[in-house]
Amino acid sequence: MKILIGRSALSRSCSTLVLVVLACWSNLAAAHCEKTLRWDDDPPFSMQLPNGDISGIDVELNRAVLGHLDCTVTLRKLPWARALRELELGRLDILPGAFRRPERAKYAHFSGAVLPASHNILFMNEEALAKWPVTRLLDLRDTEFRLGAQIRVYYGSDFQEVMNDPEFAARVTILAKRENLWRMLDRGRIDGVIANEHTGAYEIRQLGLGRRIKATNVVVSHEPAEVAFSKESNDLDFVGDYAEALQQLVADGSYEQIVQRYVPKE
Repeated sequence: MKILIGRSALSRSCSTLVLVVLACWSNLAAAHCEKTLRWDDDPPFSMQLPNGDISGIDVELNRAVLGHLDCTVTLRKLPWARALRELELGRLDILPGAFRRPERAKYAHFSGAVLPASHNILFMNEEALAKWPVTRLLDLRDTEFRLGAQIRVYYGSDFQEVMNDPEFAARVTILAKRENLWRMLDRGRIDGVIANEHTGAYEIRQLGLGRRIKATNVVVSHEPAEVAFSKESNDLDFVGDYAEALQQLVADGSYEQIVQRYVPKE
């Protein structure tokens, strides 16, 4: 016995099958989330451990956030300027520790200031601490204080103001590597170094200089860093979900636990 199926019925059946397949494919694509994350040799935020693993505050934190969003993470080692370019081109998805700038907003979404501000502060050796008990960088403008800073780093308005004084600027040593600045500070060749509070504490401890070099209460800049997302590969819904998950990790203490693993409180 032959069963005859009309041409229109067959066409409708095929169309339905195609729609089902497309719907399933769409759901599978939506469920698969893979994001590229920038890292570089910038402890304690990102670094290669002695066993070869890549870790650090930013790496751990983003793995936790993206894991909450069911996303896998691919790490890309990039210097800062190259990372910004890759973000603009959509070849890098996520760039932690970015400051919001008008030129960057053209190609990047930003998470908002979810994380507690990580300050740039002044570190001094013991002799300088005793000689200059100051509360602001500007208090040192008319002194013989010798400052160390890192090249191509923005330290805020107070730093810009003291650098406008030619005599003070002549006593500022600007180098590419902070390690060299810490060693100069330890030897008394300069009196202070500006660095991120977490970075400075970590590097001083790693170099074994914690007894000689101390963090001060002089906050040079406190502009909060954000997480930047390429507009080419991330929509605002994803950015909102990321910010919400990040906020949860701050609220439940997970973020502070990650920080303390790398920069324990003394």
